[in-house]
Amino acid sequence: MDLGLHYFTFTHPEWETTLADRLTETAQVADEGGVNLFTVMDHWFQMLNAGGPYEPMLEGYTSLGYLAGVTKNVRLSLLVTGVTYRHPGLLAKTVSTLDVLSRGRGMLGIGAAWYDREHAGLGVPFPPTAERFERLEETLQVCRQMWSENDGAFEGKHYQLAETINLPQPPRGTVPVMIGGGGEKKTLRLVAQYGQACNLFGAPGDEALETVAHKLDVLREHCDRLGTDYDAIEKTMLYQGAENTDPDAFLKDMERYAKLGISLVALMPTPYENPVPWATRLVEDVVPRLSEI
Repeated sequence: MDLGLHYFTFTHPEWETTLADRLTETAQVADEGGVNLFTVMDHWFQMLNAGGPYEPMLEGYTSLGYLAGVTKNVRLSLLVTGVTYRHPGLLAKTVSTLDVLSRGRGMLGIGAAWYDREHAGLGVPFPPTAERFERLEETLQVCRQMWSENDGAFEGKHYQLAETINLPQPPRGTVPVMIGGGGEKKTLRLVAQYGQACNLFGAPGDEALETVAHKLDVLREHCDRLGTDYDAIEKTMLYQGAENTDPDAFLKDMERYAKLGISLVALMPTPYENPVPWATRLVEDVVPRLSEI
């Protein structure tokens, strides 16, 4: 199993003067220590359950572009891009740029968006849920077209593009798409139809394990119906547990998730603490053992 680091908080001791240095050091520790995926959030305001809008928050793709220049190995993505935040043509160009400058390490993590306060706060339209999912599907279609030889028009319900020109193309010809969330009717169907990876939520205990197992069963059903290779989809998980305080219990839990098909688990630093020693402990104590699962 691979490890991902989800850098969801910039609230650390003396962040006013150490924010950039600690982000850089944490990413480089991860990069040199065998971490597979490094993600940051796509938010303008910090989430309420992580301190709220008056905590520091960097813009996501600017941050990833910077990280592309200070790392060499780790994959880079947002977890997850809010579909309402950017026009899909510009999003495809932005992600292509990340992939080019990182030499093929970019991913498009994307979802339907949910944080209405930051939309209202900064004056960004926040359509109803059904429309956001329609826009999400059209965005996936636009990205697929822009990462192809088809540079013609795109005519959708919400988006109309006269020319889908995108040069340079991503080094791999396309960028892997990771769709975040576990909605069974829409989100997991979009994974099966458009995605190369899913991202689910995990935690210690039987109930969380059973929930992930059920979500993967639903994903498999969508794949069977659509003729998609279920095994080709990367199954990732954002995990909320005590990986540092009890690494043995964490690794036993990962053995159970691995049997379900989860191949990457992403962990999050603790707010208000220095993330560099946290990441260092992970690459020294957890990554070698996790890679054996």
